[in-house]
Amino acid sequence: MGRLLALLAGASLATSACAPPSPLEFDSAKAWSHLIKQCDFGPRVPGTDAHLKARDYIQEAMKQSCDNVRLQEFTHIWSQTNKKVTMWNILGDQNWKDAKTRVVLVAHWDSRPYADQDPGSANRSKPVLGANDGASGVAVLLELMRVLKGRHPDLGILYLMTDGEDLGPGLDEMFLGASAFMKSLPDPRPEYGILIDMVGVKNVRIPMEMNSFGYAESLLRDFYAHAQKIAPRTFPMVYGQLIEDDHIPMNKAGLPTIDLIDFNHLDHWHTVTDTPENCSPESLRAVGQTLESWLTQDPPYRFKR
Repeated sequence: MGRLLALLAGASLATSACAPPSPLEFDSAKAWSHLIKQCDFGPRVPGTDAHLKARDYIQEAMKQSCDNVRLQEFTHIWSQTNKKVTMWNILGDQNWKDAKTRVVLVAHWDSRPYADQDPGSANRSKPVLGANDGASGVAVLLELMRVLKGRHPDLGILYLMTDGEDLGPGLDEMFLGASAFMKSLPDPRPEYGILIDMVGVKNVRIPMEMNSFGYAESLLRDFYAHAQKIAPRTFPMVYGQLIEDDHIPMNKAGLPTIDLIDFNHLDHWHTVTDTPENCSPESLRAVGQTLESWLTQDPPYRFKR
């Protein structure tokens, strides 16, 4: 879930794309099955049985492709109940120790406790299923780690599934997992990060998010230049919106991170209609294949400050 702060005018930027590697192996059907499975548990709200079942499912799926999988537990006294809520980041890495370049890929796996943007007032106390806002990003990363396993000897990848991203209700009680992660970075530490959020909506369109531009301009420009060879309609090289999301605590703590987020299609955002019926395997494919192509460049991309 990203929070909109401001909208900037769409302005085209020059492109300088590099040729993608071939073939691309990302399977949208496999990614889609991960999205459906998460939603089958129900809303993944911290403190619920569905939350625990989803945690265990994601952890087990990651063990199939990652060298090391672990949970990072943290707690928060939630303002809505004044009680302690236990949450978990789920982390898995590939080739981390021996890599020459290291990147962290991020998606949140929790879902919103309240459908506060629903047009029907009776629905605003209900939890959000989070097919797009949560499950889509996790689904892409679960399939991506399968196709990237053993693919590049010089690249290390840490997959970070954050919890407590969407707890709320305000920004002071969001992005909790990303903040917890930044307090205990792995050693060696990643060079940069890529966050994906709300990428499953039909006809997904992800312009250049402007907080990413402010914190990691060269990374953002280089990624979008590369994306023009894979999915230019999905990643138009235009200025987008200014979003508060998991990348903010990461950037503030010194880890350059960009946010790939569709904050244009908001009909189902924080509503009870954020369901698989309003998502698309084709959107998962466009995002997943673009990330696959980016991460299999030879040599790996090196972030330039």
